[in-house]
Amino acid sequence: MKFVITGRPGVGKSTLFSTIIQVLRNRGISIGGIIAPEVRVDGVRIGFKVVDLLTGEEAWLAKRDYPSRVKVGAYGVLIEDADQLVRSALLRAIEASDVIGIDEVGPMELKLPSFKPLLLKALDSGKPIVLVVHFRLRDLDIESRLRNARKVIVEVTNREELRRSIPREIVLEVEKWLNKPQSSQ
Repeated sequence: MKFVITGRPGVGKSTLFSTIIQVLRNRGISIGGIIAPEVRVDGVRIGFKVVDLLTGEEAWLAKRDYPSRVKVGAYGVLIEDADQLVRSALLRAIEASDVIGIDEVGPMELKLPSFKPLLLKALDSGKPIVLVVHFRLRDLDIESRLRNARKVIVEVTNREELRRSIPREIVLEVEKWLNKPQSSQ
């Protein structure tokens, strides 16, 4: 049970993901994983953090003009801090949550040494998973595991309808999956 949210930047993918996570939590379903929200100061984006969905712990993922050996555009990736948090958050999600959520599977996250191996482990775990995937993702290992995923493409023209319908549909499918006898999972 894999759900992929994708679309161009700024169309509302993270908003849809947040709505899904909130609806699942409201139904008593535990969600583990990560989000990588942007950080703005006076309306200017200065970077991205990474946040553990189960604990709320956070670390910097990338900062604008940060002197790092790993860059994505104008952003320097804070490998050590972010990787440690991502590793613990994804391991905890795989072991202890009902559903795994990741916003986003993108270029910055893929620079972290632990991210891709743990993402693949999560995708192979058999647990329901909700992912926001960068619209230009080209990774054969990840794409092959998402071949049968339900894909939701968010556009400016459909985002409001998706926010009304998709969270409810996903909750119904997840609840149905969680209530299956253990042997059939």
